[in-house]
Amino acid sequence: MKIQHIFFDLDNTLWDHRRNAYLTIKDLFEKEEITLNYHIDFQEFHSVYHDINESLWEKIRDGEIDKEYLRKHRFYDTFLHFGIDDEELSMFFEEHFLDKILHYNYLVESADYILEYLKAKNYTMHIISNGFQEVTERKCILSGIAHYFTTITSADSVGVRKPHPAIFEYSLGIANAQKEESILIGDDWIADVVGAQNFGIDVIFFDVLNDNPQQENLKSIKHLLQIKEYL
Repeated sequence: MKIQHIFFDLDNTLWDHRRNAYLTIKDLFEKEEITLNYHIDFQEFHSVYHDINESLWEKIRDGEIDKEYLRKHRFYDTFLHFGIDDEELSMFFEEHFLDKILHYNYLVESADYILEYLKAKNYTMHIISNGFQEVTERKCILSGIAHYFTTITSADSVGVRKPHPAIFEYSLGIANAQKEESILIGDDWIADVVGAQNFGIDVIFFDVLNDNPQQENLKSIKHLLQIKEYL
C-alpha cells in the first residue's frame, strides 16, 4: 500500500527547539544579570542545563518522572550545579522560559520547504509530539506551519509518551490512517524509531546528531531535504 499519511515529530525535527531554547535562556540570563550576580558564564550554564534537560526528558519518556517534576528540576538542578540553591530563582526561569520560548520560532533548516513539497504531493500530514499540549499547538501556529497538519497529537492528551504504542494508536485513530499507509519522521532513536517500529509503522530517522545507527534497511536522513529520496 502506498504511503498516504506522514506523522512528524515536532521538536528538533521541524521546530528548532535547541536554537529557540538557547536564545530564550540567554535572554533570561542577561535580564537577570546572572553573570554579574553569581559569576556564572552563560555558555557553561547552558551546557549544564542542556544535559540536565535532555536527561529529564528521557526519564519522562521512560515514565520515571512526570512533567511537574521536570518543570521543578531542570533549572533548579542547573543552578544547584553552580552552588546556588534557590527555588524561587529557578521557578522564575521555568515560568518565563515556557512563556518566552514562543517568542522565538525558528524552524529546522528547510522545514517549510519540505512541508510545502509534501503538501504538493497530496500527503496528509500530522504531528505526534512528546511535548506539552498547550505548547505544541502554539509552536505550530506561531511558526506558521499549523495549516499543514490535519491532526496534532501531544502526549498530554493521551497520557503516555512515545515510544508507548498507545500514542501511535491514538494518533492514527484520529487521523483515520492505516498502519500500512503511514510513516513517522523523527529525530529521537528511542521515542520515534523504536516506537514506530514496535508499533508496526514505517519510519524515517532524522539523524540530526550523527548517531549513525547500523540497522538493515533503515531509512535515515541527515537533512530534511533528503526526505525527497523516500517520499
